[in-house]
Amino acid sequence: MSTDKKTIQFRSALLRWFRKEQRDLPWRRTKDPYRILVSEIMLQQTRVAVVKDRYRQFLRQFPNARSLARAREQSVLAAWSGLGYYRRARALRAAAKSVVQNGEFPGSAERLMQLPGVGRYTAAAVASIAFGEPVAVVDGNVERVLARIAGRGLTHEQAWQSAQQLLEARHPGESNQAMMELGAIICLPGEPLCQQCPVARHCTARGAMTKSKPKPRLKATLCYELAQQHGRVFLEQRKRSASLMPAMWELPLRTGNTIKRRQAPILCVRHAITTTDYTVRVFAGKISNDTSGRWVPLRSVEKLPLTGLTRKILRKLELLP
Repeated sequence: MSTDKKTIQFRSALLRWFRKEQRDLPWRRTKDPYRILVSEIMLQQTRVAVVKDRYRQFLRQFPNARSLARAREQSVLAAWSGLGYYRRARALRAAAKSVVQNGEFPGSAERLMQLPGVGRYTAAAVASIAFGEPVAVVDGNVERVLARIAGRGLTHEQAWQSAQQLLEARHPGESNQAMMELGAIICLPGEPLCQQCPVARHCTARGAMTKSKPKPRLKATLCYELAQQHGRVFLEQRKRSASLMPAMWELPLRTGNTIKRRQAPILCVRHAITTTDYTVRVFAGKISNDTSGRWVPLRSVEKLPLTGLTRKILRKLELLP
C-alpha cells in the first residue's frame, strides 16, 4: 500500500463490496449516537447473533440517553442480564447520565473518550458513524486485516496509523464498518476466505495465521440450592464488593458439606465464565429462616438482574420462558 493509487483502489473496492454484501444489522440503520454507543458497548466480548435481539429489547426499554440515565441500576442490570460483563451496563448508564448532564452528546472522538467506559475504539466508532468524523477504528478483526495486508505483525500504534491511512475520509462510518465486516466474515483467523475477498490483490500474507497456543482453561464445580414455594423461588444477592457480577441475584451457593450426602442433583449443566469451565449441580433444598436473601415470585423474577448462570438454570428447569 505504498502509493496513493493503490490506497484509492483499496478503499474503492472495499466500499463497493460492503455496500453490496454487508449483513443487515439493526444498528446499521441509524445515525443516532446513543443507539450506536449501545451497540458498540454490547458488541464488546459478545457475539453479534446474541446482541441483535438483546439490542432491540434494550432500546425498547431505554430508547434514549435520558431514559437510561433516569433508570435504576437494578433495572439496567436486569435488562443486561445474560450478556455478561456487567460493568459495561454500569458504564453505559454512567455515560448516559453524563450526556444528560452536559445537555448534548459529545460530537468528536476526543470528547467521547471522556465518557465513562468509552475507550479509543468505541469513541472512534461512534464519532465516525454518527458524526462523520474521519477517524479510523481498530478492533481485533481490523488488526488481523491490517497484519495480512502488511505481511507482518504490527504494533498497536502501527495498526492505528495503518487504519487511518486506509480510511475513506469522505465516508468514514462506512469505511470503518467495512473493515470490521471484512475481518468478521472474510478475513478469518483460521481459514480466511481469500477467494471471496474484495481486496485480496492488496494482501501480502494470505492463508491461516500462526496461532499462539491457548492457555489451558481452569476446571471447577459449583453447587446451588433451589428452593421453591407457592410459585416463588429463593434468591440471594451477591455482595456489591464482589469482583465478579457484583449485586447480581443468584440461587444460594452451597459448599459440598452443606449438601446432603447421596442427594441426587435435580440438574447438571456446564457453564463457562472468563477462564474457567464449571460443572454446575443444582439440588432441591429448603431455606432456613436465618438465610439472607428473599423469596421472588417466578412471574417477576426476570425483573431482577440475574446472573447468566441463574437464568440458564431456571430456564433448563422450565421455570422461565
